[in-house]
Amino acid sequence: MDKQQINTLQRIGCQIRMNILRCVFAAKSGHPGGSLSSADILAWLYEKELRHDPKNPGWEGRDRFVLSKGHAAPVLYAALAHFGYFPADELDKLRHTGQMLQGHPDMKGTPGIDMSTGSLGQGFSAACGMSLAAKKLGKGYRVYVLLGDGECEEGQVWEASMFAAKEKLDNLCVTLDYNGLQIDGAIADVGGPEPFDKKFEAFGWNVLKANAHDFEELSAAYAQAKETKGKPSVVIAKSTKGKHVSFMENKAEWHGKAPNKEQYDQAMQELSALMERLVKEGA
Repeated sequence: MDKQQINTLQRIGCQIRMNILRCVFAAKSGHPGGSLSSADILAWLYEKELRHDPKNPGWEGRDRFVLSKGHAAPVLYAALAHFGYFPADELDKLRHTGQMLQGHPDMKGTPGIDMSTGSLGQGFSAACGMSLAAKKLGKGYRVYVLLGDGECEEGQVWEASMFAAKEKLDNLCVTLDYNGLQIDGAIADVGGPEPFDKKFEAFGWNVLKANAHDFEELSAAYAQAKETKGKPSVVIAKSTKGKHVSFMENKAEWHGKAPNKEQYDQAMQELSALMERLVKEGA
């Protein structure tokens, strides 16, 4: 991957982050921390990895994406708006009564959403069903899942993991957004779900690791996942909660609250400065 491609992806990641802050601030509620940590993952998936068509969201041959940690809906909405699934001004209506973008993804009301999610662990299970259906029906699409590290305290996550390995779902790729924090604090203190690599290996998965903010590492991990046959793959992506917003980084308190006007302005100034630098570097 050349520097220009990396720069393009970095700019997409920055724009997704600006969209995240825009919609959470407009709603005066939401989950910015874990949305910001996974912005680069979605930048990679929608720019490079997924077969998808914003003009035809229901295209049968598309790859499927399931946001299992459904409370991080702002990152998915931000990405879908960036890639043209709906106008960006819809972001200003997040969580408003009667509007398209609600607090958790709704496949019946929002173009580009492949599964309604919210209750943790259930999106992962649904994705296993999608993957199995593709196998049984001879379809060529792949299924991608974004899983939260705190979400891995749910027993259903490990039931789904066991099922996927048993069925040899090599068309299934899970990305674990491993930022180390959840609403109540550090995951190690709340539920202690680590070590993730050993657990997934024990459940029969192909385990890959990447820096969630390094596109070369993400590229290599997803390429290996595609090449792996006979077992599902998980990319354990080490991330920073609140990435690229100085006062939100590595702060559990920003898991589920919106910034006030002063904080929003500061965050957008920081992201705008980052975007300006990236544009200059890519010129």
